[in-house]
Amino acid sequence: MAPRKRPETQKTPEVVLRAKSKRNRSPRELEPEAKKLCLKGPGSSRRFDSGCLWAGLASLQVPPPFSSIIRALHHYKLGKASWPSLQQGLQQSFLHSLASYRIFQKAAPFDRRATSLAWHPTHPSILAVGSKGGDIMLWNFGIKDKPTFIKGIGAGGSITGLKFNPLNTNQFFTSSMEGTTRLQDFKGNTLRVFASSGTCNIWFCSLDVSVKSRVVVTGDNVGHVILLNLDGKELWNLRMHKKKVTHVALNPCCDWFLATASVDQTVKIWDLRQVKGKSSFLYSLPHRHPVNAALFSPDGAQLLTTDQKSEIRVYSASQWDCPPSLIPHPHRHFQHLTPIKATWHPRYNLIVVGRYPDPNFKSCTPHELRTIDVFDGSSGKMMYQLYDPESSGIMSLNEFNLMGDTLASVMGYHILIWSQEEAGMRK
Repeated sequence: MAPRKRPETQKTPEVVLRAKSKRNRSPRELEPEAKKLCLKGPGSSRRFDSGCLWAGLASLQVPPPFSSIIRALHHYKLGKASWPSLQQGLQQSFLHSLASYRIFQKAAPFDRRATSLAWHPTHPSILAVGSKGGDIMLWNFGIKDKPTFIKGIGAGGSITGLKFNPLNTNQFFTSSMEGTTRLQDFKGNTLRVFASSGTCNIWFCSLDVSVKSRVVVTGDNVGHVILLNLDGKELWNLRMHKKKVTHVALNPCCDWFLATASVDQTVKIWDLRQVKGKSSFLYSLPHRHPVNAALFSPDGAQLLTTDQKSEIRVYSASQWDCPPSLIPHPHRHFQHLTPIKATWHPRYNLIVVGRYPDPNFKSCTPHELRTIDVFDGSSGKMMYQLYDPESSGIMSLNEFNLMGDTLASVMGYHILIWSQEEAGMRK
């Protein structure tokens, strides 16, 4: 059943912060309510079954390569283990730590649902979140000070993209349904307008920024992608897709490499140094359904895409146009739900995505939980599922901070911060 739309009534911009209740049921107590982990080995089609509800780490079929992370580090120092083996040991250690993750902070500052989030690039406890009404909150959940709140225009002001300015982290870039892509500060001032449609019929849906190349890229709802330098000069404006450009992403290692995703059911890869027109893409990756997002992995070697129905894909940089790893996963599109987008963990080859149970999904079970699912980026196997019975809504956006130890989630009007129970008690 689709979520019931909540009336978007006005309310004061007062931020409501609530400490997490200690009355939590553990994952082991929740286990009888959900299916056991079902893992299938990779086949020739590179398609994997993610139809499971509670992934206890004890169910994993592949044991960690080392019994402890200390031993893994010791073997690596002695030259007895390769760097990939060490990375695998670190990843397994992190996966085991997820059993102790709990929600320890909540905020409900908006009168409309949250639509975007961005972690501060240097401070691991600072988060910026935008809403459907154009409101923006800067929240340092590590201290008790009141968050910074910028009031939006209300209806029609939805923040569709949000990025801190890497050159000055007191500033941030936004794209919005107001019809602009701009640079702002947290006093509410607009410092520069990079793109403006000048009409209510065209708005901007996505943005990304590269400090190395000193460029801003933004996409709109009719298929155009605009490239500008940081001084605001437009370098080109081309219609790269037939329909809305839902996501643009620059490769973190080769920032002249651009991926664009669209509701025209394609993801395209471009070389910014060779763009001459709409047909000058390097690769076009067709999908079965409209695409919500396309994200490069932190090392730039993989591309993660999320469609609007039931499929997550992982493409390899060595062969972009070869069949990708396919991960069946329920996350269908709904008009009044912030689109679900899978993201990468910043340090490990792990994929994080919210689950929207679908009765038409082949492995759906009665009373399936709305979990946050963690997949291995190499094998496509489900590794773990996070769930809190007191926050059981659909987690549309889920992203770890750059340290990789704290997870921010967007659930309707709410912003949730997950961390290890011990760490949460100290903050």
